[in-house]
Amino acid sequence: MPRATMEDVARLAGVSRALVSIVYRDAAGASDATRARVLAAGSELGYRPDHRARLLGRTRTRLLGVTFDVRAPFHGDLVEALYSAAEAAGYDLALSAVAPSRDESRAVQSLLDYRCEALILLGPQLSPSALSALAESQPVIAVGRKVRAAGVDVVRTDDTTGSRLAVEHLLALGHSHILHIDGAKSPGAAERRTGYRDAMRKAGLHPLIQPGGRTESDGADAAKTFLNDSPPVTAVTLFNDRLATGFLDTIRQSSIEVPEALSLIGYDNTTIAALPHISLTTIAQNTPALATQAITTAQSRLTNTPTTTTTVIPPTLILRSTTAPVRTK
Repeated sequence: MPRATMEDVARLAGVSRALVSIVYRDAAGASDATRARVLAAGSELGYRPDHRARLLGRTRTRLLGVTFDVRAPFHGDLVEALYSAAEAAGYDLALSAVAPSRDESRAVQSLLDYRCEALILLGPQLSPSALSALAESQPVIAVGRKVRAAGVDVVRTDDTTGSRLAVEHLLALGHSHILHIDGAKSPGAAERRTGYRDAMRKAGLHPLIQPGGRTESDGADAAKTFLNDSPPVTAVTLFNDRLATGFLDTIRQSSIEVPEALSLIGYDNTTIAALPHISLTTIAQNTPALATQAITTAQSRLTNTPTTTTTVIPPTLILRSTTAPVRTK
C-alpha cells in the first residue's frame, strides 16, 4: 500500500496542503477544530510526516548526528546518556549505526543527508585526514578515542590512568604476576597498554602482554591460549568488559577458580559486567560526563567558538567479585 502523503491528508480533511503543514509543524494559523480534523484524517490514513523534508526547510535543524558501533555495549550506554544531555540542551539526536555490513563512512554520510549540525562519533575508526575533511564543513566531536586531526574536538576517558588504577588495585591485593590482555588497534587500546606498562614498571615488575581483541569470542580464544601456555600469573587486566566476559566464561569451565586462583579486571563498566553471575571488577568510564561534555562541546562550536578542545575525564575503579587477595600457599 502506498505511503500516505500530505496531499492525501489535505484531500480527506478538506483543507489545503499548506494548512496540513501548519498543523503538523504545530505552528500558528489553524483553529482547534481544523487542527483536530487534520490530525484525525492523518490518523485514519496512517500518515507520518517526513522528518527529512521538515529539516530541509529550516535554517537550523538543532539535530546532532551520532555514529555508534552496534557491537559495542559501551556505545549503547553512551547513546542513552547522550539523549538526556541533548534534550537538556535543546537538541535532537539522529543515530547512525556502524555494523559489519555498514561501514563508518556510510554511517556518517547518512547523518550528513539529514543536515545534522554537528557530528558526534563514538570510537571513530576513520583516518585523521578523513576526520579533518569532515570537520571542514561542521563540528566533529570524537568520543572515546585519542585522535590528532585538525579541527576535531575530542572527549575521552583517561585510559592510561584507568589501566594504572587496575594494576594498583591488584598490587594492593598482593599480586605481582599480572598479565594484560590487549585490545589490538581498538580505540583506547594503546593508552590502556601504556597505563599497564607504566604501573608495572613503577612497581619494579616485568610487564606481560598477551594478544586479545574486543569481543567475547576474542576473550574465549585468549583464555584458551592462556590455559595452554599456563603462564605463572595470578591476575589479569583485560582491554574491555566484552573481552573479559569471554575470558571469564572459558576460565570458569577449567579447573582455575576466579577469584581464588586468578583475579580479573575488565574495562568500561558495561551493563553486563554488573550481572550477578558475572560480577566483574572493572574500570568505569563516566558516561554521563562524557555525554554532557560531548553535547556541550558541540553547542560551543555551533555558537562561534572556533578553537578545538580536548577534554579528558577520569575513570573510577568498580569493585565486584572477580578480584581477591593473592592466594598464599
